[in-house]
Amino acid sequence: MWTRIGYFARETMVSLRRNVLMTVAGIATVAVSLTLFGGILLLSNWVDHGTERIKGGVTLEIFMNVSASQDQISAVRNGLDNDPNVKSYRYLDKKAAYEEFKRIFRNSPDTTRDIRPQDLPASFRVAPKRAELTETVRNEFKTQPGVDVVNTPGESLKGLLDVTQKVRWIFIVISLVLLASSLFLIVNTIRLATFARRREVEVMKLVGASNWFVRVPFVAEGMVQGLVGAGIAVLAVLSLKHFGFDQAFRDPNSFFSDFYVTSRDATVIAIKVLAIGIGIGMLGAIVGLRRFLRV
Repeated sequence: MWTRIGYFARETMVSLRRNVLMTVAGIATVAVSLTLFGGILLLSNWVDHGTERIKGGVTLEIFMNVSASQDQISAVRNGLDNDPNVKSYRYLDKKAAYEEFKRIFRNSPDTTRDIRPQDLPASFRVAPKRAELTETVRNEFKTQPGVDVVNTPGESLKGLLDVTQKVRWIFIVISLVLLASSLFLIVNTIRLATFARRREVEVMKLVGASNWFVRVPFVAEGMVQGLVGAGIAVLAVLSLKHFGFDQAFRDPNSFFSDFYVTSRDATVIAIKVLAIGIGIGMLGAIVGLRRFLRV
């Protein structure tokens, strides 16, 4: 048994060395395509987690007119207190709105220099009992006296999801094209290796070697290419998770502060990338050998 394993390992290394350029090209293409594939899976998880949190805590903002009277503000407050569709709300008076304004634009002093608390409207941040009730609550209060506008996250969230979906499909298509290219390169690498050793293969067949005995070193060669390419892709994906998604969106005041990718997500994606890489290598080898061996 160990003799066979040693033979297979030796023949695999011989094949890899004989076609260095094709081997490197196949590995590089697998690495790039699987990096894109893993990256789009990370993006999908990042968006899914973020939108799940947003949907779970959907809020709408009722902005009063700057000149709204105290009676009008009290009427809106009473309406919220008695509304069965409202889970909770938070009232921001002009002073609180000014502090919020300064926090949001803290890096733009020119924007806040000429703004005073009395220039900003009071507002209510409202959390409906269910996300589906957001529009219902909005319609109830948008015509109330003293109300200027009622904003909901619906449009911005829908826009984010639409853009993400388009980006997702673009990268999936690119990944599939590159995976097909890597498969093509591996197939040709195996065919070149088999052609270079066709006499040896013929002799092995004449002395009774089975197709699988002949096939194993070439299949192992394809698997090595796929595994090495996938390993590079895994390192790239994990780096993207740490230095991209984890580091770029750490500001707790950012809109994207609720978006994240867990270590478990990254681990599952890494396993998928490795499995696809090995599968591509095996498939490429099997297809490449069909011309020389009867299946």
